[in-house]
Amino acid sequence: MIPAGQLSENFHRHEFACKCGCGFATADAELVAVLEFVRAHFGSPIAINSGCRCPEHNKNEGGSSRSKHLQGIACDFRVIGVDADIVATFLEKTFPDRYGIGRYHGRTHLDVRPGPARWSSY
Repeated sequence: MIPAGQLSENFHRHEFACKCGCGFATADAELVAVLEFVRAHFGSPIAINSGCRCPEHNKNEGGSSRSKHLQGIACDFRVIGVDADIVATFLEKTFPDRYGIGRYHGRTHLDVRPGPARWSSY
């Protein structure tokens, strides 16, 4: 049995909470399942840089008005000890026909949209 506030074996709701402190703290079950899969594949913990965002915080972060963070179906994360490009490449090869996967310096974006989207900030 998973304790209150814990979303899965390795992830807690507070990790996905909006960083502004507004209380928006949700995470899609499919998103969490994919993160567990990534964690198991690399055998290393994951640090969530940004999970869900309220509209104001998303604007302050420079996020798109259509950002998947606003829906609680996206996160930016790091696999500890693994280069972000290696993580993004793994996700792209594993899920070629779905999910949003973005490459950023030091982190990877993942969202669980039904179709594929790919981008790089560099």
